[in-house]
Amino acid sequence: MKRINITYWIITALFSAFMVFSSFGGLTLEKQAVDLMNVHLGYPLYFIQWISVAKIIGAVAILLPFVPARLKDLAYFGFFIDLATAVFSFIAVGDSPSSWWPMLLFIGFLFLAYWLHRKHLKTIVGNHQRS
Repeated sequence: MKRINITYWIITALFSAFMVFSSFGGLTLEKQAVDLMNVHLGYPLYFIQWISVAKIIGAVAILLPFVPARLKDLAYFGFFIDLATAVFSFIAVGDSPSSWWPMLLFIGFLFLAYWLHRKHLKTIVGNHQRS
């Protein structure tokens, strides 16, 4: 039980940090982010900022213990949509797999984080039932 909780918090913190870090360029419309997402992929600037805000909100939501599990589930689903859309976008503009395969690693990391989230919930429920 303790190992699941520790692993859950480490993976969740790392994944959240990645999502927050990856949103800064879009939030501030840094040149590199705009060149990639606006010029190369064709996303409008307002969408780039909006998705960046949503990623930060989702990252905070999965970190805060008092956020209800259903809202965390929605945040994880939103992250999946974000990452899957990134893969699809790179493929749609004709980029080679070297451009988009790293996103598959992050999707795998996301699935691990979500699986640990569900395991963590079971340990919490188990602890409350024993009390």
